[in-house]
Amino acid sequence: MAATVKYDEVETGQEIPAAEYRVRRVDLVRYAGASGDFNPIHWNERHAKAVGLPDVIAHGMYTMAQGGRFVTDWAGDPGAVVEYGVRFSSMVVVPDDDNGATITISGVIEDKREDKRVVVALTARSGDARVLSKARAVVQLS
Repeated sequence: MAATVKYDEVETGQEIPAAEYRVRRVDLVRYAGASGDFNPIHWNERHAKAVGLPDVIAHGMYTMAQGGRFVTDWAGDPGAVVEYGVRFSSMVVVPDDDNGATITISGVIEDKREDKRVVVALTARSGDARVLSKARAVVQLS
């Protein structure tokens, strides 16, 4: 597979439209099973509140994965992402209802390199909180 986004068709400063990713408690339980991270702060409201959290929170790596998903959906090829890193800046609080929480991710082409690679800077928010900071992906375009 090759990236469907063409290097010649993007410019520095170009925005990538936002996408929304819903997070429900069932998603966190599934992620716990896939990752092996069964920390009860990610699925048990009583435990989360007992340790001082406002409610159950999403796994940091789950949140990071949504940023990766955003980039690979945009690029059209998961193999096009050659570097990806973030810092966690806030929690995604996931209430126990049918709606859960929403992570909204947008991007901007921060740098266009000569080797047909671009640096995508991501903004990830949940509610009023920025949940990822210094989120960057280097993407190999065609």
